[in-house]
Amino acid sequence: MPEAAHSRRLFPYAAGFVWQPQLRAMLRAAGYSLHLGLPGPEDRVVVWGRSPYAARGEAVAARRGVGLVRLEDAFLRSVRPGRARGAGGPLGLFIDPFGVHFDAATPSLLERLLAREPLDDTALLDRARDGIARLKALQLSKYNDFDETLPPPAPGYVLVIDQIRGDASIAHGGATAASFREMLAVAQIENPGARIVIKTHPETRAGLRPGHYGPAQEDARTTLLTDPVAPWALLDGAIAVYTVSSLLGYEAILAGHRPRVFGQPFYAGWGLSVDENPVPRRHRRLTRAQIFAVSHILAPTWVDPCRGRICRFEEAVDQLEAEVRAFRADRAGHVATGMRLWKRRPLQQFFGREKPLRFVDPPDRAAAVAQASGRSLLLWAGKEPPGFGPPALRVEDGFLRSKGLGADLVPPLSLVTDARGIYFDPTRPSDLEDLISRPPPPGGLARAERLIAALRRDKVSKYNLDGRTPDLPQGYRILVPGQVEDDASIRLGAGKTCTNLALLAQTRALNPKAIILFKPHPDVEAGLRPGALPEAEALRHADLVLHKSNPVALIEAVDEVWTMTSLLGFEALLRGKKVTVTGAPFYAGWGLTRDLGPVPDRRKARPTLAQMVHAALIAYPRYLDPVTRRPCPPEVVIDRLAHGPLPRPGPLNRSLAKLQGLFAGVAFLWR
Repeated sequence: MPEAAHSRRLFPYAAGFVWQPQLRAMLRAAGYSLHLGLPGPEDRVVVWGRSPYAARGEAVAARRGVGLVRLEDAFLRSVRPGRARGAGGPLGLFIDPFGVHFDAATPSLLERLLAREPLDDTALLDRARDGIARLKALQLSKYNDFDETLPPPAPGYVLVIDQIRGDASIAHGGATAASFREMLAVAQIENPGARIVIKTHPETRAGLRPGHYGPAQEDARTTLLTDPVAPWALLDGAIAVYTVSSLLGYEAILAGHRPRVFGQPFYAGWGLSVDENPVPRRHRRLTRAQIFAVSHILAPTWVDPCRGRICRFEEAVDQLEAEVRAFRADRAGHVATGMRLWKRRPLQQFFGREKPLRFVDPPDRAAAVAQASGRSLLLWAGKEPPGFGPPALRVEDGFLRSKGLGADLVPPLSLVTDARGIYFDPTRPSDLEDLISRPPPPGGLARAERLIAALRRDKVSKYNLDGRTPDLPQGYRILVPGQVEDDASIRLGAGKTCTNLALLAQTRALNPKAIILFKPHPDVEAGLRPGALPEAEALRHADLVLHKSNPVALIEAVDEVWTMTSLLGFEALLRGKKVTVTGAPFYAGWGLTRDLGPVPDRRKARPTLAQMVHAALIAYPRYLDPVTRRPCPPEVVIDRLAHGPLPRPGPLNRSLAKLQGLFAGVAFLWR
C-alpha cells in the first residue's frame, strides 16, 4: 500500500505509549492519533524501534496485514539519557514506516533519504553546515549531562568508543560482543605506542546498564575514561576513532574524523568512514553536510515541547540550548540572598530545577553557606552591600520581562545573571559587555535578525503595557521617556544629566524646533515608585505629556528617542530609530547611538545591531515558559507575550501591589 493511502491512526501495544504524555503530544503535533483496539485496513501499528515490547505490535500487524511504524529518538534528545530519572521525553522522533535507522537489514527512512535525495540544495546544505558548527560551539550532543568544564585527556590519544551491552543497535547493526574485543585489539595493533582511551557510555557511567569494557581492559597504555567529558572536546584531542555503531562515531565524522567502524550504523557506507563490515547496497558518496542534512534536518520530526507544534531543526536546537544552559548553570545548586519574599517562587522555578534554592540572609552569611556547600551565590543586583567581596552571580530582570510591571509584582519571564557586574552599572565590566564584544556563535546573526523581525511584527517590549496613543503634532518628533530617578541605572550610569527635568531641558536646548513628547515612567504613573514630574514643569520643555501610552506605538510614531539610560532607547534601536543618550546604558558606546555623556573606554567593539541583540536577548538572559514551566528560548517568550497564554498574578500578589502604592516613598521595603 503506498504511503499516502495510510490513515494517521496508530495502534500501540505497549504501555509506554499510554503513560508518556509527552510522546503522545509529539505524535499529535505530527498529525498522528493513538487508538486502542485492533487496526483497520488503512491503519498502522506503532512500536518503539526494536525494543523487547515491539514483538507484540509486530505480531498484531502481521496478523491484521497492516503497516508498521517504528519510533526512535532523534539525535538530539535531552539533557539526561532516556532511562535516567527526570530525563523527560525527546525533542524529536524518527517516525519510520520502513524500518529503524540502526537496523541494517532493511533500508530505513533515513537510509532511503541518504540514498535517493538530491542533497544539492544550497540553502539546505548551508543550514547543515551552520548546524554542525553550532552544535560544536554550544557543546551539544544527544545526551548532555556531561561536564563541559572537565578537561579531556592530553591530546594525541586513540579513542575507542564503548556501548551498552545487549543494545539493539549492536545486534541489528551486524555486530556482537566479540566485535568490541576485536575493535580494541585492532586499535592497539594499528597504533603501536599510542595511548588508548576507552570512552564509557553515559548510561554505564550512571549505573543504568553495563558496557563491554571495564578495568580488566586497562593496561600501561589503555585507560578507561568514565569522567563525563564533553564529546566534542574529547573528539578534538583524538588522533583516531574506533567505533562499532555508537552515535559518538557519527559525531566523530562531523568533527572531521574518518572513524574505523566495526558495525553497520546508518553513517557507514557513504565514504566518510573506514568500514570493516560494509553494507553492500550503500554505494553513494556523501559529504558531511549532506549526511547531516538528512540525519538532523530532513529525516527527524522535531517538536517544540513548549508550544506543542512541529518545528524546524534550528528551533529544536534553540530549545535544547536553553535546557542545557539551565542544567549547566544550576547543577551544583545555589544559595540566594537579597531576594524579597514575593520573588522567591519565580526564582525557584528559574534556578531550582536541579537542586532547590536555599534562601539565606544577610549576604555575608549567604556567602559563607555557599562556600561551605559548594554552591554558587545568587545576589539580587540592587542588594549588593558596598565593597562586597565574595564571588556572586548578580540577578536582575531580563529585557523581555512580562505583561505588566515588576513593581506590580508580576513575575518575570526572563532573568539575567552576571558574574562580573550587572548590565546597568557602567562603572565596572559586565558579562553583557563581554558578550557584545564577541561575535555570536554560528547561526547567531541570522537568529538575531529573525528575533528583531518578530519583535517588530508582534510589537513586544519589556513590559508590554497597553495604552492608547493620541494624535501627535506634526513635525520632527522626539520621544523622551521618563525614568525613576532613584533607580540604580540613574545613580550609576546617568552622569550629569540625572533628572527627567534636566533631560527635557537638554533635549529642548539642542532641538529647539522639534516636537518633544514626554512619556512618564509607568511605575511612577502607577504610584508604585516616587519621582513624579509635575506636568506644568514638564511642559516648560515638552510639547506634550503622554500619560499611559503604548511605548512601542510611540517609538514607531517618532523620529528619534532621547534618554538617560532607559531601556526604551534599546527598544528604539530594535525598531530602526535614532537614539541619543546622555548617560551610559549597556547599549551606548558601541557606535549604534549618539552619545552625549561619557561611556566606558573599554567599549571599543563596533557590533552590528544583530550582534547586540544576540548578546542582550539570546546569550545573556535565561527564559522560563510560563505555561510548561521549563527553560525556553526567547522566541517562546515573545510568542507568549504577543499571543498568550500568560498566567495572571495571584490574589496575594495583587493585594501586595495595591498596598505598595501606599508606601511608594519607602519602596526599599519591598523592592
